[in-house]
Amino acid sequence: MLRGQAGVEPPGAGGEIVNGEALDQLALNLIPERKVYSVSELSVAIKSLLETKFPDVWVAAEISNFRAAASGHFYFTLKDASAQLKAVCFRNQARYLKFKPQDGLSVIARGRLGVYEARGEYQLYVEYLEPAGVGALQFAFEQLKQKLAAEGLFDVARKKPLPVLPRAIGIVTSPDGAAVRDILRVLKRRFPNMNMWLYPAKVQGDEAAGEIVKGIEYFNREPIVDVMIVGRGGGSIEDLWPFNEEIVARAIAGSEIPVISAVGHETDFTIADFVADLRAPTPSAAAELVVHRREDFLAEVQNRVRQISQNFRLKLSDAREQLTHLRLHQTFQNLVTRVMERSQRIDDQAAQLHRLVRDKLAGSRHAWLEASAGIVRYDFGKLIGLKQAALEDRQRRFESEFRSLVVEKHNRLKHLDDLLRERNPLTILGRGYSITRDAAGNIVRDAAQVAIGDGVSVHLARGELGATVVAKKP
Repeated sequence: MLRGQAGVEPPGAGGEIVNGEALDQLALNLIPERKVYSVSELSVAIKSLLETKFPDVWVAAEISNFRAAASGHFYFTLKDASAQLKAVCFRNQARYLKFKPQDGLSVIARGRLGVYEARGEYQLYVEYLEPAGVGALQFAFEQLKQKLAAEGLFDVARKKPLPVLPRAIGIVTSPDGAAVRDILRVLKRRFPNMNMWLYPAKVQGDEAAGEIVKGIEYFNREPIVDVMIVGRGGGSIEDLWPFNEEIVARAIAGSEIPVISAVGHETDFTIADFVADLRAPTPSAAAELVVHRREDFLAEVQNRVRQISQNFRLKLSDAREQLTHLRLHQTFQNLVTRVMERSQRIDDQAAQLHRLVRDKLAGSRHAWLEASAGIVRYDFGKLIGLKQAALEDRQRRFESEFRSLVVEKHNRLKHLDDLLRERNPLTILGRGYSITRDAAGNIVRDAAQVAIGDGVSVHLARGELGATVVAKKP
């Protein structure tokens, strides 16, 4: 039992005493109503709150625990000296990044905060990412440059020499740009009848890298040119970026045809410049490097002709002088004498051989005359008649013996056929006999092989019967 405090009138009429049950009910009325959340409901509420409060935020931090999933998503942590934040960049946004994130890289990230309900973690969904303190394109340029240099794609040893005078030149660039006009103007001035092939390709934008690669592959697949010029006019780093793409660099490195990179102005450098077999500061310079002036070729040919003619005259004069000296030398005179002596010996031996052949021929002629006289006396007609009669006699005897042998073999074959027919089991079956087999297929020769109730098969001359043993006698 309690009284109300001074100055406070407890509930009830006229300040009456309130009992304990009434006070407890009053306390319950003062407590707010309790709201119980499930974990999922609470996560959804927090997620909604974060996404509403932070729909677009910029975060400066350092990347750690970077992981590129097979799905194409990037997972990493953004951290500073005292805190860290989980982050994810999905494939649709990651494919637009010009560089590849890596641990320890300071970046500026833009995205929205949200909650990954499966783990109850809040994280930043990154939609844009750039290196802090340096542009994303410049960082991607340095990143790819280091990667390809480590693979040896910039090595001087792998670069192919340009042909001195190409039969045809391939050009991969935009047909509407100033670069192709500059190249054609210079080539026409330096070598008017040079063959040129243009593969039209975009040199700016997202589709440009793929079209440039197709142009390089086309000229490697179709053997119509000896050298290629790949390039475009000047522009910003964004405009020149297709020539910094990895697929373009690898296409140039894999080309069997020498490639000249002619991108931008003299101060512009791209990855294509480092990979190409030769870098030209401008498209016009590429045209000057790929072929010399026709007049220079003609002058060089004439100069070479003069040099060859002069050298030939000098060589001929030296050879004539040496020949005169050798002809007058004592050793050469002795050699001439020995040659003449050998020539005389050859003449003597030829005369002796002539005599031997003549004597041998006379003896052979005499022997032939004697033999021909004997042949004339011999009657070849009679000899041939005797041989023919003997041959006909042997033929008759052979035919008689052959006919006898055939009759004998025929009789022998008929006898064996009759014997085979007589002993054929099917012939025996045709007389009313049969072959009985047990369930395992074995031939039953004794009643003891089967028991009453066993199934057997009876093979007849025509057909087969299934039977069951109902009785047997020993």
